[in-house]
Amino acid sequence: MADTLVSTAWLAERLGASPGERQALRVFDATAYMPHENADAEAIFRDAHIPGAGRFDVDAIADTDTDLPHMLPAAGRFARMAGALGIANSDLVVFYDQKGLFSAARAWWMMRVFGHDRVVVLDGGLPKWRAEGRPVESGPAAAAAPATFRPDLRATMVRGIGDMLENLTSRRELVVDARAAARFTAAVAEPRPGMRAGHIPGAVNVPFGELLAPDATMHPPAELRARFAAAGVDGSRPVVTSCGSGMTACILTLAMVHAGLPAGAVYDGSWTEWGGRPDTPIADTPIADTPIER
Repeated sequence: MADTLVSTAWLAERLGASPGERQALRVFDATAYMPHENADAEAIFRDAHIPGAGRFDVDAIADTDTDLPHMLPAAGRFARMAGALGIANSDLVVFYDQKGLFSAARAWWMMRVFGHDRVVVLDGGLPKWRAEGRPVESGPAAAAAPATFRPDLRATMVRGIGDMLENLTSRRELVVDARAAARFTAAVAEPRPGMRAGHIPGAVNVPFGELLAPDATMHPPAELRARFAAAGVDGSRPVVTSCGSGMTACILTLAMVHAGLPAGAVYDGSWTEWGGRPDTPIADTPIADTPIER
């Protein structure tokens, strides 16, 4: 695929094609809710989902040996779980979510980290699909025929705590935080209990919601480039995206690719890791008051 996003019309046309023409198309609901939202993605999926869709649970297809939420799993675990869902390396994978455009971006990024470029996100997700009167079905996902998925890990697309600490000195990469401005500046408390507030020193703030239209579709590339440029993201400096737990950072990464900017990397642990440690420095002043070395 040449782009990161597909329209509801595009998907409807392909789902309406003959089985032979859409043989390599795999559609997945990749919805994840935050703990404070008190919603059950699986139950909502069973109530209504795009016909033929499976469930790609980013909280389950994850590293189970850490207390951080939905962290990237090892390549072998990802390959086994993707294969169990029927995903082969030759498939075109379409992710959507129940919010519009939220956790589907995380699933898109995960596939790309493990070497799969034939992956896109449904722009506007299930809300847009249903608002247009397109068909849905209920019940559990149909059992998928197991497939073989061979991962090709792209470690350069991921940053860990060591990388982020080193970057405090080198300032080689610009950290772009997707959280709401009030969380970034510590004007409000973090939603996770006991979490410190503020941001990584030197980071800039591009709240992910500013990249989306009211119907949760992504703004056109030119608008995205202008918003990123206002934060100093113009392609001249490598970028690392961050957020609360590594979820909405992927929306920024998706938007940068859609806008024609270098994708950079994602800080997987994000603020849950950084703000949850006692030994990481925190800036709690607006970014305009925080010097950035270039």
